[in-house]
Amino acid sequence: MPNFIRIIIAALFLGAAVTLMFFSFWGWGILLIFLAILVFVTFIFNERMLLSQWHLRKENMDKAEATLMGIKDYEKELYKGQWGYYQLLLGLIESRKAPMKSEKYFKKALQFGLTMDHNIALANLSLAGVEMGKRNKIQAQRLLKEAEKADKNKLLAEQIKMMKGQMSMLDRSQQIRGGKGSYKQY
Repeated sequence: MPNFIRIIIAALFLGAAVTLMFFSFWGWGILLIFLAILVFVTFIFNERMLLSQWHLRKENMDKAEATLMGIKDYEKELYKGQWGYYQLLLGLIESRKAPMKSEKYFKKALQFGLTMDHNIALANLSLAGVEMGKRNKIQAQRLLKEAEKADKNKLLAEQIKMMKGQMSMLDRSQQIRGGKGSYKQY
């Protein structure tokens, strides 16, 4: 349902609530005020995105993807502040199936903008993992630094530390194989 329709429905509920309260039907008026608030909250927090996040937390990827795919045109159904989070959720779901294909979603999420620092850190950390998979160490280090800077509450500190450890192992494996700037072992 497009967002402007939600606002119209919330306004109609609110108008009906005021009318009912004017004619001394306080119970029904209060009920309609709560319904108007509920409809307005679904404008701010899309119910499909909330359900998809819940399924992601429960590790049910199929239901999370099906729920998120229920949003046909995210530009019409979501307000602009949610576009980045929509792309982030798509990237998280795609990263479970094909990590290298999830890069475009994380980049779009950062481009649209994420308001919470830990989500910015998560997107940068995921992009660093993709860059490590491509063996692009310089870009991965830059993204890890950005993720560490954005993770102010240290929610992803353990994952960042683990990723740095994997990067140092990547350096050692390149040196042993004879990669750039390596030495031969006898």
